[in-house]
Amino acid sequence: MVHALEAVQLTKKYNEYTALNNLNLQIEPGEIFCLLGQNGAGKTTTINLFLGFAEATAGSALIKGIKVTPDTAKIRRHIAYIPEIVQLYGNLSGVENLDFFSRLAGFRYSGDSLKSFLNNAGLQEKAHRERLSTYSKGMRQKVGIAIALSKNAEIILMDEPTSGLDPKATDEFTQICKELAKEGRSILMATHDIFNAVNVGSRIGIMKQGNLVHVLNTKDITANELQKLYLEMI
Repeated sequence: MVHALEAVQLTKKYNEYTALNNLNLQIEPGEIFCLLGQNGAGKTTTINLFLGFAEATAGSALIKGIKVTPDTAKIRRHIAYIPEIVQLYGNLSGVENLDFFSRLAGFRYSGDSLKSFLNNAGLQEKAHRERLSTYSKGMRQKVGIAIALSKNAEIILMDEPTSGLDPKATDEFTQICKELAKEGRSILMATHDIFNAVNVGSRIGIMKQGNLVHVLNTKDITANELQKLYLEMI
């Protein structure tokens, strides 16, 4: 069986420091997997290894069965990345940013199609033509999702996407993620937000000092139970 994402004894060391230690993980189509852990636990390192931003010291990161290497051209068509701060052009509008980044990925869309991507990402139509410099963080995240949709990405990697969002924006972002999962897209999300992880995730992995120390199904635990378990484990 080919997994959407797979880590096989994935390890990353920086000199004597082990940022990620022997990670084994499989994520399936339509699954939202949330990585919880303190700063330095290995969450971002995991994301970076799947993206090809860093090279593994040992083991393998695979996207749809294809090994991630420094030359990641084969996997780029499958993945999209939404960082904590989505890097967009403030002097361009939402639709102009979407048009630019989709063209950069090799796609050309009509104005109606671009509008549809932004609508599906939850961005209000009145904001489509406004400059990004006027957007809230939540609105910028929605443009990031629209870019992922325009690339037809089957796998979306997210690093602290709800950090700094207010409760309403977090809820909107969560609902969009759930819709993406229903479409069969896979999401790997690094987060500090215990309560949102329970709300959005299919499974949750707790990381500590570069190790994945516990994996659980969200249907089997409440947010309060997870918070207690998390505090005990870290």
